[in-house]
Amino acid sequence: MIVTVWRHGEAGQAAEDRLRELTPAGERDVALGARRLREICRKREQPLPDALLYSRWQRTTRTARLIAAEFASLSPVAEDSLIPGCSPAHVESTLDRLWCEQRPPEHLVLVSHQPLVTRLVDHLTGQRGAVPPHPPGGLVTLSVEVPAAVGAGLLWWAFPPNYEACV
Repeated sequence: MIVTVWRHGEAGQAAEDRLRELTPAGERDVALGARRLREICRKREQPLPDALLYSRWQRTTRTARLIAAEFASLSPVAEDSLIPGCSPAHVESTLDRLWCEQRPPEHLVLVSHQPLVTRLVDHLTGQRGAVPPHPPGGLVTLSVEVPAAVGAGLLWWAFPPNYEACV
């Protein structure tokens, strides 16, 4: 399974953290990132995203919708293991569940928050700091052979403003 771990786009301020919305720059970055993800997948002959899970907080909900707009077959689904305060182990349980489905996704996108996105990449690869910490809108794509810590292969990472694929 290919797993893309995506941090929500740049967000503004709000009375409550969960209500923060994307800034116009955050929306532009995520829309560009989604287009670039499509291009990178095609260029590297990787499957396009076919499943998208996101934290139900406002900024991640909007990020997920912008990504889904680029991939017509995606139907974003809120996932509680991606909200702030959760751990990589919570997400690993979600991956276990998906892995056991009759038809697991080929390319799963997970939209969440810092520090979970960086910790999750470290957890899945078994390498702390293999990728720079996710900035707002940043994404990291991994090849996950089993839904467990240690062993995921880094395919690429791409960060705003240009989303150039790096390995």
